[in-house]
Formats: sequence, C-alpha cells, structure tokens
Amino acid sequence: MQTASKKVINAWAMYDWANSVYNLVITSTIFPAFFESMTGDDNDATVDSVKFLGRTFVNTSLYNYSLAVAFLIVAIMSPILSSIADCRGNKKAFMSFFMTMGSIACCGLYFFDSVAMLGVGIGCMIIACIGYWSSLVFYNSFLPEIAAPKDRDSVSAKGFAMGYIGSVILQVICFVFVLSPKIFGTTTGGASRFSFLLVGVWWFVFAVRSIRRLPNSQPAVANSSNKNIIHQGYAELYKVWKQLMQLPVLKRFLFSFFFFNMGVQTVMLAATLYGKSELNIPTTNLIIAILIIQIIAIPGAYLMSRLSDKIGSIKALMIAVVLWIIMCVAGYYVPKNGIMQFYILAVLVGFIMGGIQSLSRSTYSKLMPETKDTTSFFSFFDVTEKVAIVIGMFSFGLINEMTGSQRNSVLALAVFFLVGLIGLYFTFKTEKVQLAHENKS
Repeated sequence: MQTASKKVINAWAMYDWANSVYNLVITSTIFPAFFESMTGDDNDATVDSVKFLGRTFVNTSLYNYSLAVAFLIVAIMSPILSSIADCRGNKKAFMSFFMTMGSIACCGLYFFDSVAMLGVGIGCMIIACIGYWSSLVFYNSFLPEIAAPKDRDSVSAKGFAMGYIGSVILQVICFVFVLSPKIFGTTTGGASRFSFLLVGVWWFVFAVRSIRRLPNSQPAVANSSNKNIIHQGYAELYKVWKQLMQLPVLKRFLFSFFFFNMGVQTVMLAATLYGKSELNIPTTNLIIAILIIQIIAIPGAYLMSRLSDKIGSIKALMIAVVLWIIMCVAGYYVPKNGIMQFYILAVLVGFIMGGIQSLSRSTYSKLMPETKDTTSFFSFFDVTEKVAIVIGMFSFGLINEMTGSQRNSVLALAVFFLVGLIGLYFTFKTEKVQLAHENKS
C-alpha cells in the first residue's frame, strides 16, 4: 500500500492536537491539583479523606479508583463497538460520538465548585475519560489504513508531536489564568474551572475539522446493514481473536505491552497527585514540570522513531523500558520538597514517554496482518492497554491505602516494567526465529 496524501496525514495528526489537551490539563496538571485541593484540608500532617457513596476514601485513592472504573468501562465496551464499526465501516461516526461526549464532560467539570458537587466532578471525570480513550480506539485504527508499514513509525510520531505541541499551547493559556486569576476577576479555583471549559471547546472545535478530512472506511462485511449489529460485532471479534492466536509475535508483544504500559500509564495518571500530596511540590512547580515533560517528549518521539529504524522496534522498546525501571527507582527516592530533583526526573520521563507510546502504537500496526478489520485489531490493543491501566491504578491506590505512602506504589511499578521487559525479550526471540524461517522458505 501507499501512504496517504499529506493532507490526510495532517488531518489524522490534528486529532492528536485536538484531544491531547484533555490528557494534559484534565489528566496530568490542573484538574488533579484542583481535585486534591478541593477534597483536602491543606494540612500536611493529616491524611486527606472524603466521603463518597457512603464510604470514606483517601482522596487520592478515590481519584485513582474513579479513573480505574472509567478504564474498565472502556475495556468492556470498546471491543464490541469497534467490531461493529469494522462491520459497518462507520468508525468516523463512533469517533465523533465519543469525542463529543468527552468534550462536553470536560465542560461539565466547570460546575465542580465545591465538595458538595463531588458527584458532578467524579461523574464528569469518568465520562470525559471514557470519551477520550474510546475515541482513540477508532483514531489509532486509521494508522494502518493511511500509512504504509515503512512510514508508520514516523507518522505515529508526528501524531504524538502534534498532540504535545497543541496541548502545551492551551496549557500555557490555562497556566496564565491559574497563576494570575485576579487579573481576570476570579479566584484560582474559578480559573481552574474555566480551564476545564476551554479544554472541552478546544477539543471539539479542532476534532471536528480533523474528522471531516479523514477517509471513509469500507465495511469489512458485505451487506452488513441487513444483519443484527450485535451478532455481527461478536462474530467479527471472534474472527479477529482466532487470527491473533495464530500470530505468535503479536501475541507476545501484547503480553509485554500489557505490563510495561501498565507502568507508563499509571505514572502519567498519578504523577501530579504523587508530586503534590507525597512530595509536597507546589502546584506552580508541578505544572512547570508537566510542561517540561510535554516539550521534551516531542524530540523524544522522533528520536525513538529513528532508533527503531536503526536497531528495530522491539530492541528500541526494550531500551525504553529499562530507562523506565531506572526512573521508577529514582522517583521513589525523590525527597519531600525536592523540586529540582522532580524537574530532573520530569526531563527524563518526558524524553522517553512520547517515544514509548508512539513506538508501541506503530509496532503493533506493523505486526498486524493485512486486513480490513483494523478497528477490531486495535480494540485488542486498546483493551490490553485499558485493563492494564485498571490494574495499575487500583494497585497504586490500594498500596497507598495499605502502606500510607505513594512511594511504595511507585516502586511497585518497577515490577510491572520488569515483567514487560522480559516479555519484550521473548517477543524479540520469537520474531527472530520467525524471520529466519521465512528467509529459509
């Protein structure tokens, strides 16, 4: 196949520009800090707790559990939805629906203005998370349709780079509001809530433009409109599952991805609360650190793509996972109020974060067989990712509640990365044997 036109590639990458503001402002910076301050008592000597649904939670654990619930919902429903999208060839419609749902939920966070509105805050946070990650299933599945295998690393990296650039631009705008609320006649909390509103508007406006320019998909099943869509969806899913079982390299890659991505995503989702509540890093310094991560991630994604071209995707991922293990151990030892150490760690995380995400996506797309069931195949990738996040976030919150320290949770993530590294090693060995067999044939 040939890579699509520059116009299509740019349109695809533009969706990363649109939705990455959610990942930065809502997931990584302003909302976690806002949630912690809204549910905490500003007393470092006490453990902050909050009542929700008749139970008292450590506030940071409630945050982690809520995200885990959202990811569990995505993991359960995305395979069948993606199978239906492949059958009907309407992945753009699904992508638009979840994008709209997520962006509206971000706007809804504006009304989370007190502990009394905690239900609204938790509800909108969960819905926004479902919208964001569900739309990504369909977005990612366009990659093998618009890019030839040799171009997928670079195209995937371009998407992540566009996402980092777009999210940093809006983050800086929100940063101005949060740091100087009096200039705009509001409070820090009011400025934060206005930022959530901006995220929803930004995401929707740019995403609509992106989705319109993406190509229409062809149904994987002829005359699918005359059949029961639920039955079609499960039949399509079962067909893809049978194919996966006959692809040893792809199976082993998914196993290893499950574990190392568990660590990557949990770090990204929990880093801000860890820095604020465990390390006592001021909110301003936290936001600066996250901005550093986003900026450094841009060249990191491209450099990882080049490294993959030289030594191969699996080897490049193995190097990245080793660095993640080192960073988890380093994160455990960062002292309280260790702002400079936190900045140094942010630089290292940023350098490797974009690269491992971009390369994981493109590697999976290259290991896939030639097929029209691209969304269904990516749904397995997505379910692997979401179930890993559910386990990672629940583990992080549970270890925190059991031991009274998030440091132990961070150290536990190193174990997930280690298992992922071992899985990548066996993936590499299997791929090597398969290539040798193909060359003999």
